[in-house]
Parts: sequence; structure tokens; C-alpha cells
Amino acid sequence: MLDIKTFKTQDLVLRVSKNYDVLKLDLSHWDSFLDVLCQNRNYQKEAIKTAIIYLFSGKYKNIESLISENYPKSEHLQERYKDIKDYHKKIQLPQKLSATIDLATGTGKSYVMYGIAQIALGLGLVDKVLLLCPSLTIEKGLTEKFDSFASGASLKNEIPQNAIFKNPRIIDASQTIKAGDICIENIHAIYHKNSSSILDSLGFGKGEKCLVLSDESHHIYNKIFGNDGETKSIKKWKEFLVDSAYQFQYMLGFTGTAYIDNEYFNDVIYRYSLKQAINENIVKTIEYVAKDDETKEKDEKYQKIYQNHLYNKKIYPKIKPLTILITQDIKLARQVTEILCEFLTKKENTPINEIRKNKVLLVTSHKDHENNVKNILPYVDNTDNNVEWIVSVSMLTEGWDVKNVFQIVPMEERAFNSKLLIAQVLGRGLRLPLAYPNAQVTIFNHDNWTSKIQKLVDELLEIEMKLYANPLKNGEERSKYHFDLYNLSYERIAQEKEAKKTTTFDYSKELIQLQSQIEEYNPDVVFQNVKGEIKERTYHIAKEMFSVDKIVEKIFETFTNRKFEAKAIKLATGEEYTQENQPPRTSIEAIIRKSMEKVGISGDFLDKKNYQIIISSFQTLLRENSKTITYEKKPNPIFLVNTCDRETEGLSISNLRRDSTVFYAKEDWETEIQNEEVKMVLREIIGENSKLPRNASKSIQTVLFKTSTDLVFTSSEPERKFVDLLCKKDNAGEINAWFKSKNQKLYEIEYTLTTEKGNHTKHPKFNPDFFIQIKKNGFSYIIVVEIKSDNDNSLENIAKYKYAKQHFEELNNILITQNITQKYIFHFLSPSDYEEFFVYLRDERLLQENFRSGLENLLTATQN
Repeated sequence: MLDIKTFKTQDLVLRVSKNYDVLKLDLSHWDSFLDVLCQNRNYQKEAIKTAIIYLFSGKYKNIESLISENYPKSEHLQERYKDIKDYHKKIQLPQKLSATIDLATGTGKSYVMYGIAQIALGLGLVDKVLLLCPSLTIEKGLTEKFDSFASGASLKNEIPQNAIFKNPRIIDASQTIKAGDICIENIHAIYHKNSSSILDSLGFGKGEKCLVLSDESHHIYNKIFGNDGETKSIKKWKEFLVDSAYQFQYMLGFTGTAYIDNEYFNDVIYRYSLKQAINENIVKTIEYVAKDDETKEKDEKYQKIYQNHLYNKKIYPKIKPLTILITQDIKLARQVTEILCEFLTKKENTPINEIRKNKVLLVTSHKDHENNVKNILPYVDNTDNNVEWIVSVSMLTEGWDVKNVFQIVPMEERAFNSKLLIAQVLGRGLRLPLAYPNAQVTIFNHDNWTSKIQKLVDELLEIEMKLYANPLKNGEERSKYHFDLYNLSYERIAQEKEAKKTTTFDYSKELIQLQSQIEEYNPDVVFQNVKGEIKERTYHIAKEMFSVDKIVEKIFETFTNRKFEAKAIKLATGEEYTQENQPPRTSIEAIIRKSMEKVGISGDFLDKKNYQIIISSFQTLLRENSKTITYEKKPNPIFLVNTCDRETEGLSISNLRRDSTVFYAKEDWETEIQNEEVKMVLREIIGENSKLPRNASKSIQTVLFKTSTDLVFTSSEPERKFVDLLCKKDNAGEINAWFKSKNQKLYEIEYTLTTEKGNHTKHPKFNPDFFIQIKKNGFSYIIVVEIKSDNDNSLENIAKYKYAKQHFEELNNILITQNITQKYIFHFLSPSDYEEFFVYLRDERLLQENFRSGLENLLTATQN
């Protein structure tokens, strides 16, 4: 039963048989070696043995033979792939003894890689090992670890006497790779080092006896962004592995994030998950913000972060706890660093240059920070190192082997916008310090992101089955419902206009409308850990305050440096003042004091909001010029799109537990849907044993399903009801075709949105929900519908309605001038309008533009 079928990731791991000829591959002599290397970390021993047996037992010729052994025995693999050929087609490195080892970050991949390399060399199964990684940082860390392994006396003593290669050299590709060597290189150097020995040492077929290990192997198969030299080389990683010049046969990848676009790797032979690692105290446990009524003031957020940092210093006194702030890009990382340094300067009464130099470390790929990455970052755990704060770009989070991270702060949601990024970011805080084997790392996230983190740490990083809706192809019965749509884009042209001038700025009432304020407060933040346990932490937040004297000084500083736009300031005394004859400071202060008294503020300080209100009230007369810039929209030439151009749309099955619905053609869905996995999922959804809600799916008679996609998804009750009505016999008979748009692309309309305060304008785009084609007397009417809930008169909807109406008026005028027999009629609808809408559709009053919805009246009234 597929009840919202979610494959447990562990169920997709390929099982390597332990039933092999031990006379040909005897690992018993290596038990002592593994005991010393791995100590009590049994999962490392299991991973090493599994890899060696897979590669060298002789049971498997390539990855396909391992799949062929597993597929008939696993119902999960059979559900995932329609047949074994389908599985084989999706292998990344076919016809090789290739596979992936999935070990959670912080659980010791380097131990496993070294163990595999040493045993493979010791048994003479290969004569060289090439270890590839994505960056110099990781290369340096691996080299140091492998050097310590290779030179450690206790480990060397446990290598069997009859081992063929006992003392592997740890080198890089600047040297010739000889028999018995372990060569560690970053993939960039493979392509860009003129002195690289890779081709000479391993080319021309010499790679057949070389074991290739790839660290952080998710980079090989995932899309990589950027055009710097290192990034370009990562993009070529897979190309290098399959290059016929080398003829590599033995290849293992290692990663803690074995996903391609959220889809779990299909060649994993061993997995040790994050949850297992936490439960067995191999890594720190995790707590994250479940609820935080977060203020928008940056200073107050930094106070919470700072108090968390002090708390960690208090409960982990034997070491120096670190806090990492994560950003999406270098520009923001620089900005966050400056804000943090300024904050710490005030908080710790320390010169900002000293904070920058000693306390805060900026880690990015920019050349300015190269020294930070190479020479400071590796030593930040040391107590004689003063760094306590690290600001890092999210994609540069791999390869740090630091153990003292106890707080991670994602500064924006984009730093957490994929499973890969979440796992990488969390990975920086998972390693356990020896002094505190039960330590915990705090993710101080915005509570809106909690669900993303929770899915990771609760092991919901599994492959949830999805449905996919696709446009029907030519030749299929309902493909006749495709139709053309015309659209417009715009160019915004700046226009200068004379600003209105005032003659007098009237303060005769001596009042500025301030807000009530407090100087400090004690908010609670709710945290949740991986076991679901909840706890609250109370913070003491001091608001940023400004003295009345400073505010008055700021106003007069501005008076002096800028020209009055108004001719005068009029006060209660009746006197008027100009720039040449400025009012006394006492008069301005009196206005502020009286305004404070009006809202019950005593004392000499105002908070930031009131400070801004006062400054803004005086800014009105201090504009620097008498011109304002406005933007006029100039339409570009119309362009044509077709509903067949719609992109594939995906829907997670868990959404069907809530408000989503999938509609399908009752008689023809099995022939229309081409994706076998989608068919399998839909069968389970509509089957008798499905545990999904009744409204999760609905079949429509094919003759009434006049739309051109194999499936239609709705995400809310209003959308579901509207599709229901489109497919009712009386309504479907009047409609030639209809189309439900995705939330993005294909048909975009730009609108202008101004914030409630009117101080910020942006120009987003939206895609209307439905397009309905009705042909009458050789003319094509396109009814465009945006669906909302009843009484939803948000600022966004008001703006969408206003600009969409203008858009279609402009488009219709152009179509008339070009003699195109198509007309667009746009409406905002909510469920309370549906009955009238479809009556007007059936009797053609809709085409005569005689219909107006209640929601449209509400939006217009609010707008006015």
C-alpha cells in the first residue's frame, strides 16, 4: 500500500552479499587494523568491509550486477523503478564497479576512505589510490589526516605482515604516482596544474588497477553554479571519471548528502544516517527555533544571538564555543560581518579594528579571504585563537573539521533552500568536542524555516513520491484543447516631473504623532530538539534608544546642510522661520517633548521607530530638489504562447492530505499519462485502500475534461470547486477549452505593489489561475480568472486586479489594431461569485462584459 508513499531512504540502499569465497578475499587479518583505526565506531568498520567485499570479492562484475541481485528481492526498488532496465538506465557510472557510501557529516568519512584505501593496497587488489575532492580546503584537511594515519605507529603495527603495500606515500598530483601511493588532489588541479602527473601516471589504461575515491561526491551529479576555475572543474568531474583514457574500473563516492535534486542516489551500498549518529552520540544533537515572535530590528536579533553565544560559553567552559552566521553570497557575508563587528564593539566596549582582527572571521572564496581560509580557519578551535564568530557563505561550508561550533545562524532563507544546503550548514556544527560528548548545537533560524530543518533532522529526507502533470502531446485525444494566448511585456521609462512645493510647514499644533514605547522587554523563544522536546528560553532585549538632545542636534545639522523646500516653518507662536532665520532649538525640543507627553513617554530617550517618525516629519521641508521621478510603462510588441509550452508541474503526495486535489480523465488516464511512476502513484491514490481524504482525487469524464494536461492539480478549496464547475455538463458544453496555469512562467502579468506605509514600491509578476476559451461567430474569447478566498482584499490582490485590468485593456486594443480575432476578459472570483459567474457564462452575458463579481467590488472599493 502506497499511502502517500514515502520511500524510507534506508530501503533504497543496495545490499552487498556477505556470502562470498573467503579464501579469495580474507579480511580476518585486518580486524585489528580496523579496531585501532575505527575504535568503537562499528559503522565505519561495516562501511569499509562492505566496500571491499563489493569491489573485490568477485561476486560483482559492475554496479548493474549488484542491482540485478537486489531488484527481485526488494519491493521498494520494484516500486521505484518500473523494471530492471529502467533502473540500469538511471545509473550515473554504468558498467563500472562504482557505488556510493552515505555517511552523515561529522561521522568520519576520512577514516572510512583511509581504511578502504589501505586494505585495497595491502591486499594487492589495486596498486594505486586516487582520492579526489572539490576544493583546496578539503584537500588540505584530507592530506593532514591521511599523513597522521599513515605515520601513526599503533595503526602501522596492525597492518598484516604479508600485506603487499604497508607504507603508502601520501602525495598530490605534482609527483609521479607510483605503486603503493595514495594521491590526494582537488578536481581543479586535475585540469589546471601544468605539472599534474595524472595523465602520465594513470592514463593509457594504467587506471585499471587504480581505486578512485571521490569525497563530497554529490558535486559530481548535481548542477553547479558559477564560472570560476574551480567551479568549472567540478562540472567536469564526472567527465574525468568516465574518460576512456584512464579506464577506471573501481570507483567509490562519499557524501553525507546523497541527493540529486532531492532524489536519493540509486547506487548507495552503505548508509549511516544523521538520526543514527545523533542517537548513538557520534555527533551533537540539534535544537532549532520552533517559535519566535521575531522583531524586524537587526540590533534586537543580534542581542538574542549574542545571548545564545554567552550561554554556550557558560555551559561549555572547558572549550571556546563558536557561532557561525551563514549567508547565501559574498556580498551579504561582507555586510553581515560589518554589522556584527559594530554590534560587538558596542557590546564589549572594544575597538572595532580589534574585533575585526581577532574576534570575527570572514570565510568566502574571494581572494581577499584566502588567508582566513588557509591559515586561520583550521585553528579556530584552539583556545589560544581569539576567533569566536565566523561569517561564511553557505556553499563554502564543506571541509571544516572544527568541533566547537555551538550556534548556527542562517541569515536568510536562501541559505536553507535545499536539502543539500541544510545538511551542509548543519554539518558544520555536528562534530563533537572530546570534552562534551553530549553536546548540543543550536540552529537560531527564523521560525518560518522550522519545517525545513525539522524534515532533515526527523529523517524525512526520504523520497516522497510525486505526481507530475504534463501537457498532452499531439495525437492524444485531449491535445485538441491546446490554444494560443497573446501577451504583453512592458518597458518602464523614467519621467521627471516637477514636485509640488509647500509654502509653509505647519507645526502650529506642536504635535508629531509618535507611538507608545518601552525601553526593554523579555521575549521568549521556543526551541525544539530532534526528539520533539520543547523548551523556552527568555531573553533580555534592550531597545536601541536615541536621546532628545541628539535628535534635536540631528534636525539642526540637517537644517544647516540642506535647503528648505518649504518657505517657512510655522510654530504655535505664529512666528515663521526660514533657513536664514532658523527656529530656536528650544522650540523644536518643545515640539518633541509635547509629542512624547501625548503618548505617555517620559524621560529623555526615544526608540528607533519614534526617532524615525520625528526625523521624517522634518524631512518634508528638506528635499534637495523640486523634481520627482515617476515611471511610465511602454508596451513591447505582443507575443504568442501556447498552452502546450506549459512546463511540467509536480505535486508532493503529502499535499493531498491537506487541501490539494488531483483531477484526471476517468476513461483515458492510463493511456494519457506516459510516466509509469506517476501511473503507479495515481493507482494507489484512487485505490480502495487509499487512506487519503475523499477530496484528494477526482475523476472527470473525458468528454467533459476539456483541458490539455494529463492531470490537473488544485491547491485550495476555492480552486477545487472552480474546476468541478468547469467540468459540469451544463458549463462544459459552453466551453471550447480551458487551462489551469502554474504559479510561474508561461503567462506573466506585471503589477506595481506599494507597501502599506507607501515608502517602497516593487514590480512583481503573477500568473492568473485559469484561461477559458469560448468561440462564438468566428471570434475567440479568452476568459482569464484569478481565484481567491471570499473577502480577500489584501493590498496584493488590489494591485493585481488594477494592473491586470489595465494589461488586458491594452492588449485588447492592440489585438483590434492588428485585426486579431481574440479578446481577453479578466475577472477576480471567490466561491461566493461562482454561481453567478457560470450563469453569465452560459447565457453569454459574460462575453458581453456584463458580469462583475462581489470580490471585484470589494477590491475596487478598497482601492478607492
